[in-house]
Formats: sequence, C-alpha cells, structure tokens
Amino acid sequence: MTEQHGTSVATDGLHSTPGVLGLGACTALVVGNMIGSGIFLLPASLAGFGPIALGGWAVTSFGALVLAMIFGRLSRVITKTGGPYAYTEAGYGDFAGFIIAWGYWIALWTGNAAVAVALAGYVGFLVPAVASSHAYGLAVALMAIWTLTLINVGGVQEAGFVQIVTTVLKLVPLALIGTLGFFWIDSANFSPINTSGKSDLAAISGAAALTLWAYLGLESATVPAGEVFEPERTIPRATIIGVLITAIVYIAVTTVAIGVVPPQTLAHSTAPLADVARRMWGAGGGVLVAAGAVISTFGTLNGFTLLCGQVPYGAALDRIFPARFGHLSRYGTPANALVLSNLLASILVTLNFAKGLVNAFNTIILLAVMSSLLPYALCSLAELMILVRTGHTSGGPAVIKIAILGCLGFVYSLWALYGAGAETIYLGFLLILAGIPVHVWIKWRNAKTLTSELAPRSQPMTNTTI
Repeated sequence: MTEQHGTSVATDGLHSTPGVLGLGACTALVVGNMIGSGIFLLPASLAGFGPIALGGWAVTSFGALVLAMIFGRLSRVITKTGGPYAYTEAGYGDFAGFIIAWGYWIALWTGNAAVAVALAGYVGFLVPAVASSHAYGLAVALMAIWTLTLINVGGVQEAGFVQIVTTVLKLVPLALIGTLGFFWIDSANFSPINTSGKSDLAAISGAAALTLWAYLGLESATVPAGEVFEPERTIPRATIIGVLITAIVYIAVTTVAIGVVPPQTLAHSTAPLADVARRMWGAGGGVLVAAGAVISTFGTLNGFTLLCGQVPYGAALDRIFPARFGHLSRYGTPANALVLSNLLASILVTLNFAKGLVNAFNTIILLAVMSSLLPYALCSLAELMILVRTGHTSGGPAVIKIAILGCLGFVYSLWALYGAGAETIYLGFLLILAGIPVHVWIKWRNAKTLTSELAPRSQPMTNTTI
C-alpha cells in the first residue's frame, strides 16, 4: 500500500479511499481517546497521595508530550495506515512489526471492553436500575459496543463526525470544573502536601503510574494515516495539540477536585467529579457531570473502535495479519476487522461482568496497559532504527536530536512499565507470546502462496511426428 498526499492507495484489489479526516477530526480522535473514563475516576484514586499527586500528572504529561513528538516525527517518515505497527515494522522488521501489531490490537479491543464497562457504570449512576442489575449493565455495555461498530462500518467520515461531537460535549463539564471550580477551592485541602506516608519521590512515582491509563491513546491520529488529509502536516499537529489540551484538562480538573472536596471524602468517592460538582452547584451539577461521563466514554469507545479496524487492516495489507482483515466493505471500511475486534471485546466484557463493575474494569485494564506500553517503547527508537537500516546515520545534530528524543521516550516507557506492576507485565507478556503461533501460521501460508505463484505451469504435451 502506498500513500500520496493524504490518499491511501491499496493494492491487491483493494480500492483507494481519499483522506477524509482533517485537523479537527484527528485532534478530536487524540483528545477523545485519552479523555475517557480515567479523569472521572482518578481524582479518588489519587486522593490518598495528597496534593503531591499533581506532580505525578506533571511527570506523566511530560512523558506523553515526548511520545507525542516521537509519533509526530514518525508520521512524517512513514505515512501508511497502521501507526505503531507501521513504524515498528519499518524500523525493526517483520517479526517485531507483527508483535507490535498483535499487542497493539489486543490493547485496542481490551480497551474497548474496559471503556464499555465504565460506560455502563456511568449510565447506572443516572439510571439506578442499570446499576442494580448485572444483566442490564451488560446489555448497556454490549449495546454501546455494537452501535459504534455499525457506525464505523458505515464509514470513517461518519466515525470522525461522531468523535468531534462527543469530544466537544465531553469537554463542557470538564472545562466548567477546571475553570469555574477554582472559585470554590479551599486552600486548607492542600496541606499537608504528601499524605501517602511515602517519600515525595515514591509518592510522585506511584501517582504517575495511576495516571498512565488516562494517557493511553495519544498515538491515535497516526493509525488511520491513509484516511487523513495531508497526513505529514495534520498528524504531528493533531497529536501535539491533543496531548497539550488533555494535559491542561487533567491537571486543572484534578487540582479543583483536591481543592474542593476534603481528601478523606474524595478518597472514598465512587463518583469523585460528580461529588465535586454537587458541592459547587448542587444536585443538578452532579447529574451534569454524570451525563458528561457517559458522553466521554461513548466518544472514547468510538475512537478505539475506529482504531480496532485500522490496525489489523494495515497489518493485513503487509501480509502479516490474515488477508480477511485487509478486505474493505462497500463503504470503504475494514468491516471484518471491526466485527472480529468487537466480538472479542464483547466476549471479554461478558466473561468479566459477573465479577462486578469495578473488578471487571480493573481486570480488563491490566490487559490494555501492558499491551500499549510495549509499542510505545519500541516506537521511541524506531526512527533511529529506520535511519540505521537505510544508511542515513551521518546527519550530525539531526541524528543526535532524534537519539535524545528517542531515549527519553524509551526510558519513560520502561519506567511506566515498571510502575504498571508485575502482574500486568506477566499477563501482557503471556498474551503477546500467544501471537507467535499466529505469526508462524501466516508466514507458512504466505510462503505456500508464493511458491504456488512461482511454480511453472505444466505445459500440455504435443504429438510430434518425425
């Protein structure tokens, strides 16, 4: 597949699709995929650290910005669909590309499952019958998954429109809290600054590890590159703008939450931002934020669904995923990839929902975090590897800049992996290893097909009279 001037030209019988996602849609994709369930739950999780948790947000925001710059640079070098998979394949080869495509795909559909569970929880806040019934909660989660699957099968442009609308609507309650909320802050809630009982460094590290989930998806605009208008300019701008917007929202909202609600109350809240809004504006404020949470998770679910189709589609075009993933529907969308991805997400939701909403959410998140961090680590040094493989290592200051930026991203990714915990790493490692037999099978099929195509056709015998 080749891309020229924002147009994806797919070979092997697949038709071309003009770039339909502009700066607004791509920025919305980045912001929408990051601002999801995390910001509505994390203030309570971070309350145990005290105001020093804001230092954790700062560290994670810095790391996310470094990764955003790395992905922005890579999007100029490699413009084809696939995002982290495409960059890894170009830098490290087919096998590494497959492992990242496999792991990143797992991260996407498990992330879809986690967000769907969170969506059901927020709907339950507004509709008590959903909260009191596992069956109703499961039905809401599955309905959301398949509604957005149908929208994404219908077209990338339609999915981009949904992403813009939901991103704008989700930012309204967060913007109100993050700006007007400063008038309700009680400075007494910021003392003592560290309530964790740990050293300041340990507290910041622990808080930063918790904020990691909230930044997953920062690379979203790089994945549907073949559907983006002028991807060389649009993707880097959208990625950096999206991360900056998200960082400002996260830090402002968390600051207000810590300042408005006493730390002991905030730490035990099951709907921390709804409690913040209730203190500021009464019961109506709580309902407003709960509605914003529903819209937020719906938008995030839409963004992850879009990516669930694009990643296996790009890998299939390069013949490292099954060929069926590379077929487009009559709407020009990778319908097979979308349906299978969300079928797996639905199975995961169904298997875990009986544990209860919170336990199901936590279990599924473990799968998504590890699967996302490995692509981040490898992509951090991918541009440097591309220069090595193509022999362009004599660029002097430019190469040094690439190396420094890549090392910063790699070290941050390793630190984040460490902070994610041993159980997460163990479970993610098993899932990634499970993809190796799939890679061997695909390689065997590709080799068999190639041998068949190169084999000389048998020539019919002719009768010759001497």
